[in-house]
This record gives sequence, structure tokens and C-alpha cells, in this order.
Amino acid sequence: MPTNKGNRSAYAAALLYAFIIGFSFLFVKFALTAASPLDTLAHRFTISLAAAAALVLFGPFKLSIRLRDIAAILPLAMLYPTLFFTFQTFGLAHTTSSEAGIVQAMAPALTMILAAFVLKERPGLLQLLSVLLSVAGVVYIFVMKGARLEAASLTGVGLIALAALSLAGYGVLTRKLAQSYRVIDITFLMSLIGFVAFNGLSVAAHVAEGSLSAYFQPFISPLFTVSILYLGVLSSLGSSLLSNFVLSRLETYKMSAFNNMATLITILAGVVMLGERLTIYHGIGAVMIIAGVLGANLPAAGKRKARTVPNASSAPK
Repeated sequence: MPTNKGNRSAYAAALLYAFIIGFSFLFVKFALTAASPLDTLAHRFTISLAAAAALVLFGPFKLSIRLRDIAAILPLAMLYPTLFFTFQTFGLAHTTSSEAGIVQAMAPALTMILAAFVLKERPGLLQLLSVLLSVAGVVYIFVMKGARLEAASLTGVGLIALAALSLAGYGVLTRKLAQSYRVIDITFLMSLIGFVAFNGLSVAAHVAEGSLSAYFQPFISPLFTVSILYLGVLSSLGSSLLSNFVLSRLETYKMSAFNNMATLITILAGVVMLGERLTIYHGIGAVMIIAGVLGANLPAAGKRKARTVPNASSAPK
């Protein structure tokens, strides 16, 4: 992948992000064998906040959040994780994972459109076509698996589309805020908002059902405990730190292409770890996705390289 010394760490972080997110779907499946989707999200962000607090209290990171900073960062934290995971979770309840995968694959294209209007980022023709190629690679794989967008699942498709739009908004807003705020401050507040939102919803649901005593019951399962640690520490906190860091260095459309790389890793992880069948269309789709990611990150003709945020030293190295 084309890099220079200044952004090599950003590309490495983006690739690591794709691997973490790619494997997270397996751990979500494992966690859901012992807990409801809402409880899984609540425990996930409890662990994420605890890990973030540990980094601040005992690690190299220090917070510098003021009240006025919270007001500025709050809309970002509402887009991701709160709205993104809410729309995704309830969307999956009304549609299949394959249908959701097709719609979710549109997120990089939505990100590129939003970035053009909000950030005035203008990718070249090659970058535009490359992002669309990566989207097409994901859609191709799911269509070849037999997925179709049915009118009966219109509600689910609409919710997943809102999740994709939330993810696109997160990418654009992070790129904007990263010019003024430190990565650790943004990430910590995202974990805090996720903790408050999902635990509030989960506790309210348990109170309504009279099952509050079962709130921590999933931790009896060792598989759930391991899964929720992965999801909380790596998939929520780790991926947020990585993506916020990358978005402080690279244009949003470059980072967004890695989301489709994560989808490819999810598919390959299913083949390796769950014994799912690997076919020729997986290979064709993989080539399309990888080529799209590489092309999206080629330097655009006549474009200046992405601006590096001066205070991004607080991001993971």
C-alpha cells in the first residue's frame, strides 16, 4: 500500500482496526449465545469504559476534557457508538445478516459523499472508483451467497441504512474534531456515552420484565466472558482509538475503505474458525475489496497529502 514515513503508522493502525473489527462479529455471535443483544452491548461498553479508565489512571494517557469540550464531542459519541449500534441491533432483528451486510457495505460511499460536502475533501476519479469497487466486492459476495433485499424486510433494511449513515457521520465528524481535540479525549467520551446509553436501556428492559437479578448471569459462561472482554477492550475501545487516530491523519474516504476490508476478514474468519465453505466468488470478491482499498489510498493527482494533527501524539503509536 502506498505510504510515506509520515502516514505509515496511520495505515498500520487502519489495517489493525480492520482485523479487530473483522473478528469482532465472531465474538458477537459467541456472546449472543448467553445474553440478549441489549445486555451484550451494555456489558461490552462497561468493559470498554473500565479499560479506558485504566488507561487514564495507570497508563500513559491523561484526559484534558472540559465542560465545553463535552458539548462539542457529544454529537460524535451519539452517532457512534449509540445510534450506530442501536440501529444495527434492531435492524438485524428485522432482516438477515446477509441483507444487512449488503446495506452496511454502502457506508464508505456515504462517507465519501458526506466528506465532500462537510470537509470539502475531493477524491480523484481513481479514488472514487476504488471505493465503489470495494463496495461492489462486498455486495458481490453477499449476492452470490443468495442474499436479496426483500420488501418484507424493508424496516430492517432502513434501520441498517441508518446505521451506515451514522457510521459515515462518525467518520466525517471525527475527522473534523480531531483537528482540535486529542484522540484519547474523544475515545474516552465515546466509551462513557456508550456505557450510559446501553446500560440505561438494558436495566430499564430488565426492570420492565422483572428480571434485574439476571443482569450479570451471562458471565457464568466462560465463552461469554472471553467474548465480552474482546468486544469491550479490543473491538470497542481499541478500534475506537485506532480509527480516531487514523482519521486524525488520513482523509475519511481512505479510512472508510478499510471497513469493507473488515467485512472480508469477517468472511474469512468464518471459513477458518467456523468451517464455512470457501468458494470462487469469495476469491473474486476479495480481490475486488483489496484492490479497492489499495486504489482508494493511492495519492490523488494534484492533491496535497493529508494534514497531520499537531496534537495527535496522544494517540496509540
